[in-house]
Amino acid sequence: MTRVLTTALNHMTVPGLSYDAFLDLAARLECIGVEVRNDLQRPLFDGADPATAGAMARDRGLRLVGLSQVYPFNSWSDDIAAEVRALIATAQACGAETISLIPRNDGTQTGNGERHANLRIALKAIRPMLEDAGIVALVEPLGFGRSSLRSKQETVETIHALDAGHVFKIVHDTFHHTLAGGGPLFPAETGIVHISGVVDPALAIDQMEDEHRVLVDEHDRLGNVEQIGALLAAGYSGPISYECFSPETHALTDPFTALKRSFEFISAQVAEDA
Repeated sequence: MTRVLTTALNHMTVPGLSYDAFLDLAARLECIGVEVRNDLQRPLFDGADPATAGAMARDRGLRLVGLSQVYPFNSWSDDIAAEVRALIATAQACGAETISLIPRNDGTQTGNGERHANLRIALKAIRPMLEDAGIVALVEPLGFGRSSLRSKQETVETIHALDAGHVFKIVHDTFHHTLAGGGPLFPAETGIVHISGVVDPALAIDQMEDEHRVLVDEHDRLGNVEQIGALLAAGYSGPISYECFSPETHALTDPFTALKRSFEFISAQVAEDA
């Protein structure tokens, strides 16, 4: 069976591009959609109102597959609740399919009891907001040792315990999956796959940081091809979105050619391994 990549593009990969140029790039790459972020050094949608921004994407045949982000969602407070409501409202206005929830990543709140309780409290509070809006939230475990939520399994079990799988999905990030030590895949519970590569041969796994995340090629150390192939074989059919944080990638003068080459490399390798 042929495994087809359904590609998307996260604005973090090309943060120097205007929203308009970012959409044009994704359309040229034949992506199905884009992920837009509120944590870049620019106004969300470059200041366009959300309804206009959504129309700009749809006019190019693109879906807004994600709107990022609320951080740290699992340190629940009135302020975080207000941020979640605001992001949901923006998602509704622009037609985004999901919002992103990012856990605390500063070495605090990592103890077992505290970690579980904080996750449960936040998800339980956010669930009715999502149900009212008809929006899905993507919870992204971060593999860093300092992260307050590293485990996809822990996340999935909590979502299931709350009977909330209709409004919460997880992010499978190939970088964070590797940093967290791998583990089971959850294709049915996965809402999006984030891909990026690490090619520096000198880095130990626990030394890898966002700044090392580049485009995937034959030197990739994260096993992107294997992870993507396994997810597709297990039934995952959602977006596979490029999310690179490396200054080297951000500085590319021709991101179209580089991204096209990388997407084609991954597709060829996944097909070969199928």
